[in-house]
Amino acid sequence: MQRIRRLLSKATIVSGSALLLCTSPLYGQDYEWPSYANDQGSSKYADLDQINRDNVKDLEVAWVWSSVDNASVEQRPQYVPAGFKSTPVQVGDALYISTSLGNIAALDAITGEQLWTFDTGTWEHGRPANMGFNHRGVGYWEEGGKKRIIMGTNNAFLWSIDAETGLPDRSFGSEGKVDLTIGLEREVFRQRYSITAAPTIVNDTIIIGGVIQDTPMIGFEVPEKQTDLPPGHIRGFDVNTGQMKWIFHSIPQEGEVGNETWENDSWKVTGAANVWTLMSADPELGYVYLPFGTPSNDFYGGQRLGDNLFATSIVCLDAETGELVWYFQTTHHEVWDYDLPAAPNLVDITVDGRDIKALAQVSKQGFVYVLDRVTGEPVWPIEERPVPASSVPGERTAETQPFPTRPAAFELQGVSEDDLIDFTPELREEALAIINQYEYGPLFTPPSLVGTIQIPGDGGGAEWTGAALDPETSILYIPSWTRPAVIQVVSTESFDTEFTYVKNGLPSTLNGPEGLPLMKPPYGRISAVNLNTGEYEWVVPNGEGLRQRIIDKGIADPGPVGAMTMVTILATKSLLFTVLTDGVPMLKALDKATGETLHEVALPAFPQGSPMTYMIDGKQYISIASGAGGDASLVTLALP
Repeated sequence: MQRIRRLLSKATIVSGSALLLCTSPLYGQDYEWPSYANDQGSSKYADLDQINRDNVKDLEVAWVWSSVDNASVEQRPQYVPAGFKSTPVQVGDALYISTSLGNIAALDAITGEQLWTFDTGTWEHGRPANMGFNHRGVGYWEEGGKKRIIMGTNNAFLWSIDAETGLPDRSFGSEGKVDLTIGLEREVFRQRYSITAAPTIVNDTIIIGGVIQDTPMIGFEVPEKQTDLPPGHIRGFDVNTGQMKWIFHSIPQEGEVGNETWENDSWKVTGAANVWTLMSADPELGYVYLPFGTPSNDFYGGQRLGDNLFATSIVCLDAETGELVWYFQTTHHEVWDYDLPAAPNLVDITVDGRDIKALAQVSKQGFVYVLDRVTGEPVWPIEERPVPASSVPGERTAETQPFPTRPAAFELQGVSEDDLIDFTPELREEALAIINQYEYGPLFTPPSLVGTIQIPGDGGGAEWTGAALDPETSILYIPSWTRPAVIQVVSTESFDTEFTYVKNGLPSTLNGPEGLPLMKPPYGRISAVNLNTGEYEWVVPNGEGLRQRIIDKGIADPGPVGAMTMVTILATKSLLFTVLTDGVPMLKALDKATGETLHEVALPAFPQGSPMTYMIDGKQYISIASGAGGDASLVTLALP
């Protein structure tokens, strides 16, 4: 059957405003999810309410697709992905999804039947940088009957695949692919540079960042030389030919804006300062918004003194030319690994009677930076405040850091004795003994030689899962977790490296007394902030968490304390969904107005991808990538 939504596919790719208009269901029949977060503004919102508070309890598994990676793991057990994190896109009758090992699959959106698969051969170059084999999604582009799936790979290629046949577009690059190690203006080793995020496509320009091996750690590997680490420059490619159209230097070259923030010519050799996560775009303005990460190495900057633009910055570029429009740096001279982990959410808001085209960027440190997306100006004041100085030889951290005055932080920040776990006096004393082994203090207390407790830790706060936005109410829903970390830097005198200090090779997570967390609950939360006012509508613990373990110690029932786990999120017209493992894997449905848990749906596997939803022939589906290793699957739910 020809689907009504097919006629609107081109509009969803070309115009951000058209996208919000056209993704409304027509006569309750069809509703597509054409890009990673549904729209290029990264809302993770669907204007659907067939699944609602009255019937969500009836959700059941409609179909399960077993990932083609599972057979690959059997053939090549030396290459096992950690988890299946991809979010599919849906156009017409098909879902398109990437896998952790670099396959692309097209599935029937109603039945889950596999229509075609294509193997990019990612595994041929061995284990990729940083987190190894993982991937988060593909891009879809359509114009004049030409339909393409665009995907960057862990082994640093950019592919264009015919969406109908599953075959490479031979007119794109060299036989359907572009080698991304070429064109970064520095020699790039393929094992240190990869793509895991879904690409951003604005009109006919594909915009690509990259994952970079940016954290040398003693105990895991010999530290890298600075000159071995690729720069995180951003590039735009022609969607038809694969030809590079422009490059934006994330580490500014001589004569460019920001070059002076890299002292002693450190811009010549420093790597990273990359966008490893998702991006957002406003096609009407012609702008793309880039959440940049940290420069190398993550935790010591003595060999890159200065503020280090455009690392840990929100950067707005002209999508057609790559020209800089504006920027805002969220952390100066970054040494906490507080890279911006998720795409900013684009939203039109009204503040004190003034209409503003805005963006809201969540961060690992627990802030929401709300900026005018046309000019980059803060919607509410962001103040430069004094922060502690580093005691590590050769290091010179920034004297001040930017603090948003509104919204308030959505996560615990810094370490205070008042925040230690205190269910009993004994637990509090044990927690106090733990923190007294290290340095600690307010947010932005720097890493040290003895170890510094960092809250939020280097894993957030917010993470790559990002936030969901309801465009009708301008409410932003933020999942986060409270996970302290200890960051200790050590000398590299006995290693062949140009770095003077690097992080030690020990896990950074810091546990509390008797198997409990170090701080007071909640340990995982969902926060709902109204971006018209900058005020929180509600904050709730996300899940039961360690509630039963606390009770088993003879402590009075504290109620839900929140699961200390990474959480993905989806908003619809009727409900807010979170996907997490809290004892068992589950999809939780929450009341958007209060945060009340309405129902929990058990899932057959550990969910790792961000959920998406769509409607075909009047039936709404929710799909979630789940599982890990050789047991990965796409689980799709619907009403009976």
